[in-house]
Amino acid sequence: MGGTRRVRLCGTTLIPMLLLIVDGKFAVAQDNYQISNYEIQVYGTQTVTPKTTMVESFSNVSADGTKPLAGSVYAANQLYPTNNALHESVEITQGITRWSEVGFYVFTDARSGQGWQWVGDHIRPRVRAPDSWHWPVGASLSVEFGYQRPHFSTDTWTLEIRPIVDKQLGPWYFAANPAFERSFHGRSVSQGLAFAPSAKFSYGFNKYISGGLEYYGDYGSLRDISSFHDQQQQFFPAIDLNVSPDWEINLGVGIGVTANTDDWIWKANVGRRFDWAHHRAQSSGSMQ
Repeated sequence: MGGTRRVRLCGTTLIPMLLLIVDGKFAVAQDNYQISNYEIQVYGTQTVTPKTTMVESFSNVSADGTKPLAGSVYAANQLYPTNNALHESVEITQGITRWSEVGFYVFTDARSGQGWQWVGDHIRPRVRAPDSWHWPVGASLSVEFGYQRPHFSTDTWTLEIRPIVDKQLGPWYFAANPAFERSFHGRSVSQGLAFAPSAKFSYGFNKYISGGLEYYGDYGSLRDISSFHDQQQQFFPAIDLNVSPDWEINLGVGIGVTANTDDWIWKANVGRRFDWAHHRAQSSGSMQ
């Protein structure tokens, strides 16, 4: 009962915070989409368990992305181009309670002639509805805040609020992430609420391999939805390899279907769980 009360208290704290944000000014993420390319993932609702650390690597290459203008190192949006750039991000997530976690990101970028560069850092606390509530679907809420350098994003300080819903039905799995974004510093501060949804469905062919489709979009301001030409719409046929409970492996290729989206992106997400409680128990046993 104590754990349930704490989750509900957290929920009552988040609701006024969300209302305060809605009352303010939001940012469109059209030019900020490049920072989203550093972690291409549809979230599930499960959180990392206490005394466990999840280390994840998010790697992707835009095989056909934005290109530099003639005589410049920048693309038309005044950001570093994405074409043939390697985006490499590391996330370290620590389980806090059975229903909460905190993640920390480091974003990097590598391209020919410019070497490896630091892009920015984000922090991401997340809470979920505990299993004891017996909801018909999984539900969690992620809040991500951080900085990215102006060469890589027109908005340097941003906040993302991401509700997450998922459901497992036999071999079928579905997840939806209707995310909202706000800029605190940069080009998009004075613009409207940005809506950037993502979703995934997959089918488990056997206990080792699941395959399906992931969707990533950015519709721009909810006050003035962008035309289809200016939206970002991208689909990733993807597979998940279930080689071990300690590992998460997700591979996919993204196909952009609008002019404002990178046409092709290859991605590989690899994660490893480290159970420190189990390790300590083993160490204590070996000393006896």
